[in-house]
Amino acid sequence: MFSRISLLFLVSVFSSLLSFGQSSKGIGKSDPEAKKVLDAVSEKFKTFKTVKANFSLKIENAAGKVQGTKTGTVMMKGVKYRVSITGQEIFCDGSTIWSFDVGANEVQVSTLDNSSGSITPQKLFTNFYDKDFLFMLNPEVKRAGKTYQVIELTPIDKTKPFFKVLVEVDKATKIIMSTQVFEKNGNRYFYAINSMSTTASLPDEGFSFSPKKYPGVELIDLR
Repeated sequence: MFSRISLLFLVSVFSSLLSFGQSSKGIGKSDPEAKKVLDAVSEKFKTFKTVKANFSLKIENAAGKVQGTKTGTVMMKGVKYRVSITGQEIFCDGSTIWSFDVGANEVQVSTLDNSSGSITPQKLFTNFYDKDFLFMLNPEVKRAGKTYQVIELTPIDKTKPFFKVLVEVDKATKIIMSTQVFEKNGNRYFYAINSMSTTASLPDEGFSFSPKKYPGVELIDLR
């Protein structure tokens, strides 16, 4: 289960969770104050030319017992991204996606279809909320001298395996710093940004998978 959720983060993170294209009209109303916060997050993120962030993932079961933790790195540059987590790597050069299973020494190659509604790391920091959720602004929380605005999102599509997502936004920087996903079966998934750089130099070649660097790798072309 842990690797399945990790991969969801990688190819979709920070997601069978979302699917664009639905409309919230007539279903309910969202809190306009929450939308202001999310819009500010989206606009701030769009100003970054590159992003490199270290994140952590923790899974708890319904009893609150930790089922596993992992750490990883996500890099973004325009429509390109690369996500690394223990045992897995995803490369995307803006048109092709390589999903590399380190243990199996196997990489699956597919074409990025921007019209399919797939979730990229970029979308998770920008406009992921606009059509698929109702959202409200919860009370702020303070930790380690920082203030976080808390947005509670509920999916419009009630067939989703989760019923609530909590997003914490650094009030000063307008950056999403953590996300909690609550599944109907009681499991909870905690994603947290531990550090972030928006000035890192990220060469384009770092977003493509080069078989020459991985001797014996099995390539599965799904295009």
